[in-house]
Amino acid sequence: MTTGYQSLLTGAAVLDLSARGRIRVSGEDRARLLHAMTTNHIQQLKPGEGLYAFFLNAQGRIQADAYVLCYPEHFILDTEPETRALVYEHLDRYIIADDVTLEDVSEATFCLGLEGPAFASVAEAAHVAMPASPVSQVEWNAGSVAAISFTGASGVRIYGSAQAKAGVVAALEGAGAVAASGQDADQVRIMNFKARFGVDITEQTLPQESQQMHALHFQKGCYLGQEIVERIRSRGHVNKNLMGFRIESHATDGTHLVEPGMKLFTGGKEAGEVTSATVCPEGVVYGLAYVRVPYNKPGGTVGIEGRPAELFAPWGA
Repeated sequence: MTTGYQSLLTGAAVLDLSARGRIRVSGEDRARLLHAMTTNHIQQLKPGEGLYAFFLNAQGRIQADAYVLCYPEHFILDTEPETRALVYEHLDRYIIADDVTLEDVSEATFCLGLEGPAFASVAEAAHVAMPASPVSQVEWNAGSVAAISFTGASGVRIYGSAQAKAGVVAALEGAGAVAASGQDADQVRIMNFKARFGVDITEQTLPQESQQMHALHFQKGCYLGQEIVERIRSRGHVNKNLMGFRIESHATDGTHLVEPGMKLFTGGKEAGEVTSATVCPEGVVYGLAYVRVPYNKPGGTVGIEGRPAELFAPWGA
């Protein structure tokens, strides 16, 4: 029997992402507000387009991330479950005389991921509409489909009313997709070196430390936290970066696990700290870690628990 983990690597899997937050932003000033509150260029978005962005505090630290999807009359902010209320309250605090309405539609809607190398053939068999480019979205069955991946594998994210969820899941599974658990998805995410807010990116992270430069726009004008981002850009670097790592040999009996918080060393010096790690069935360890300058180079090697770990650029870098 094919598992969800195997399907994410070799076939197509369905992920239930409905626990994520979905905040609807409408009103005449919606683009202006989001433009001033995020790190990316919201005002240039047209219906059917989308992007990835950070919400920062005045000190330039990341408070949340979101996929911002543009529709004719509103935006949808797709957030982590843990930052759903924070993003809503953060935006609401800055609505003064703006014509902006916020609505948390998370409970009234569903969000499913269809991911894996065979996702396109499953989507075609289930008659799911396909977006044209990354983060873009198209209407489908009274909902929409966006080119967004949770695991870093090829895939799309499907949105619709909560009442339609069971039918969409049945259609995808009938077309050959296999249900994958959150644990399956997180394991493959780490294997693809894809960062997740709340795990690899936290409230203490500066945007450039995350290496998710597609979340930043340097010509968009003022936004909350911009001064710090610009100062880092003019200085040319930060003191550490998020990197992926791989350890080729590992005991498969559960001993000597690599875990978040473990330190990286090189030449007897501390070089960073692990944020995520997983071991695949073959015994290879994959993970993400913050690595200090000057050791933060793809192809470099650091030590973790006495074992050599090769460094890689993270997904999106």
